[in-house]
Amino acid sequence: MTSCRESSVFYLSWMLIIGGVVLFWRQQRVCALYGRYAPGQGHCWPAGLAWFLQEVPALLTPLLLLLWTEEGSGSGTGTLVLLCTFVLHYSYRSLIYAFLTRGRPVPLRIIVFSAAFCGLNGFLQGHHLLHCTHFHHTWMTAVRLAAGWFLFLVGLSINIHSDHILRNLRKPGELIYRIPRGGMFEFVSGANFLGEILEWCGYAVAAGSFPAWAWAFFTVCSIGPRACHHHRDYQQRFEDYPPSRKAIIPFLL
Repeated sequence: MTSCRESSVFYLSWMLIIGGVVLFWRQQRVCALYGRYAPGQGHCWPAGLAWFLQEVPALLTPLLLLLWTEEGSGSGTGTLVLLCTFVLHYSYRSLIYAFLTRGRPVPLRIIVFSAAFCGLNGFLQGHHLLHCTHFHHTWMTAVRLAAGWFLFLVGLSINIHSDHILRNLRKPGELIYRIPRGGMFEFVSGANFLGEILEWCGYAVAAGSFPAWAWAFFTVCSIGPRACHHHRDYQQRFEDYPPSRKAIIPFLL
């Protein structure tokens, strides 16, 4: 694989890394104010609509870039494989998860910020893959691709299954909390977060690019601490919460 050194890609990737560090530091004090941590007042939108609006820019932006890219200039097999990997996650998140979720209403400012961020990251990943990267013909048989894809698919499976478990803890219209059981929830409180972290680490392994690793790093910094907040919240809510269950890394953390 060869990659161009375009300044916009370089700076946007560093913005992801710096933003991840800032978000990690901020969440040591307070968790991001959505879901169970959302304030009671303020203008909030239904969870399904909110998740659709804030996630769909990451789905549409790389697809539009692909549509506007001249044939042969960046649509090789390696590029399309990685682009499909990125799009697969956001197809699930914006077109399936958003219409099945039974979560709490989301504050409007969170929706606006998340939509802008997803659009920017979708541009970064799509633009780098389509216009700044060339994959050698041997890349499709490389161990790195197989390992990355395997890790991504394992993470996606954990993510989808964990979302299913969480969704079925509530009946339609309920906003109560119960102890999640089954799947990776037997090992960690943030099984859905673990799944997403594995997805983007797998994507970064397969891509082997600075923007992909920057995005994986940001993901760890943004939802890793949230898993720890969830873990403490479960322990405070439920006296019978499984004592052996960790927050985000099985058996360790």
